[in-house]
Amino acid sequence: MSVENKDFEIAKKETEWQETLTPEQFKVLRKHGTERAHTSELDKQYSKGTYACAGCGLPLFTSETKFNSGTGWPSFFAPLEGAVGTTVDKALFMTRTEVHCARCGGHLGHVFNDGPKPTGDRYCMNGVSLKFIAD
Repeated sequence: MSVENKDFEIAKKETEWQETLTPEQFKVLRKHGTERAHTSELDKQYSKGTYACAGCGLPLFTSETKFNSGTGWPSFFAPLEGAVGTTVDKALFMTRTEVHCARCGGHLGHVFNDGPKPTGDRYCMNGVSLKFIAD
């Protein structure tokens, strides 16, 4: 099921999202964009805390699951339970697994199966789609 056709707990009109998000956040979270690699301060953020959705504030990942993937985007090996959903993304002439916020449907990034143990997953997230909350 496509993210656009799913009802989420937080649903806003496009104009409402534009009022609350920066232009780059809107492009990534609502239009499925991707920020340039190595541009997010969160890529090298390793303090203890929680990474929440920049659109609705839902906690998504903890610092305990963050690792340096070398890709230029914040990467995690596991989300918090029930925090994210996935859909098939066939854009860019390839099939990938898109990751979105379970509460507002915001596009976060993609998940790949080349991550570290214990899951083997690499949740490659756009830093602009996240906000870091220090412990």
